[in-house]
Amino acid sequence: MTTQSTDWQARQYTLFEAQRTRPVRDLLNAAQAATARTAIDLGCGPANSTETLLDFAPHARVIGVDNSADMIDAARKRLPDVDFELADISAWAGEGPFDLILANASLQWVPDHETLLPSLVRKLSQGGRLAVQMPDNLDEPAHRLMREIAADGPWRDKLKGVERTARYRAEAYYALLAPLCASVDVWRTTYHHPLEGGVDAIIEWFKGSGLRPFLAPLDADEKTAYLERYRGGLKAAYTVFDDGTALLPFPRIFIVATR
Repeated sequence: MTTQSTDWQARQYTLFEAQRTRPVRDLLNAAQAATARTAIDLGCGPANSTETLLDFAPHARVIGVDNSADMIDAARKRLPDVDFELADISAWAGEGPFDLILANASLQWVPDHETLLPSLVRKLSQGGRLAVQMPDNLDEPAHRLMREIAADGPWRDKLKGVERTARYRAEAYYALLAPLCASVDVWRTTYHHPLEGGVDAIIEWFKGSGLRPFLAPLDADEKTAYLERYRGGLKAAYTVFDDGTALLPFPRIFIVATR
């Protein structure tokens, strides 16, 4: 997760827990998580992914890692029998070997994948699996609008450089991991999440993730103005059905690399 830490982070993130948890179930199924005896959840957040991991591998020793104190506090309350560590993924010192290293919707916040992913593979047991899922939606209207509004407003200097720019190419990850692994499986899936509440629900969704770096530097009046412009852009970009539901397309890239 990000380095920002506020009281609302865990609560905001879990507003759409069912939708956010579906991809990790698909990832853990593909990674044959049930066979793991030791597992790490990197960027565990409020432990929805950790809980899902335990559903797959109830007898595994599982450790959760996140760099948000608020998230770790929520995780410990949710799963008091699991060990959770406050640490940055890029500086995580776990030595392993681990049967499964899970990184669900967390590595998009961490730089230098060319160094990070090989180092994670080296922490795997023989036959162990690195299972990664990352949002790959920076070209979707919801993210494009964040950048455009940030660059075209009185807050432009405050928000310069906060946007994420990485696009994920399956070929690049395969080329990076294939020499180190017995097998590498990479795929991309677009989920279409029906959100009750129309564009306001889309805003609430991204307040728990992609909007956070854009809103954090702003004062209260600037946040209100930014979100009003964002709401207007979303209304033009997304269809809201007669029952008030908005359908949010959400592409994600998945990697399962077996050592």
